Amino acid sequence: MKTLELTPRLQLLADQVPPGARLADVGTDHAYLPVWLRLHGRVVSAIACDLREGPLARARETGRAYGADGIDFRLGDGLSVVSPEEADTIVIAGMGGENIAAILEQAPWTADGVHRLLLQPMTRAEALRRFLMDHGYAIRRETLVRDRGTLYPVMEAAGGEMTLSLGQLYGGAALLHDPLGERYIIEKIIRLTNAVAGLNHARERQKADALREIITALLSMREEWRRAKSWRD
Repeated sequence: MKTLELTPRLQLLADQVPPGARLADVGTDHAYLPVWLRLHGRVVSAIACDLREGPLARARETGRAYGADGIDFRLGDGLSVVSPEEADTIVIAGMGGENIAAILEQAPWTADGVHRLLLQPMTRAEALRRFLMDHGYAIRRETLVRDRGTLYPVMEAAGGEMTLSLGQLYGGAALLHDPLGERYIIEKIIRLTNAVAGLNHARERQKADALREIITALLSMREEWRRAKSWRD
């Protein structure tokens, strides 16, 4: 039997799935994550969901190729094909933060405090953090991983309450002790600074001012990270 190796991004997600979990993987694509977890006996069951038949067919093929059992492959939009009692750990990864937020908005039962959410936005992480804050979720842990030269955040969330500052919305809810935290913040500052430079017209001044406010908040976040590092050292 050939060995399945995960990318660093998927491996971090796998490491955060608690042993004995009942998993739902939304937007499973090739189903590498649920297949790996089943092969390693980490989950007792897995539901692999995808919106399109093509990716779901690839997911089934991955399961067959590696000989993984205990995975239920389902075609459907987001969590519409999963009932609350079928899973206690939900992974939504590999898509934009706004898409992840839209999936959660259509499944308000995920904020019941019972379900563990592992969320990995590829873009617009700040939109997802804002949604979680505004809709009764709390980020318990946030971790960064570098995969193919890009930094990605992985958020562990559940029902609860939290208040995030402007800096935390863009620079991470809980990354002050992450060794990659400063790099993540710097990359955000560079991207926003370039965006401000591209706003040359007077009618765009308000947008530019809003971006500058975010940059200022991120600079403060960077100083907080450095202070936290000095305490660690």
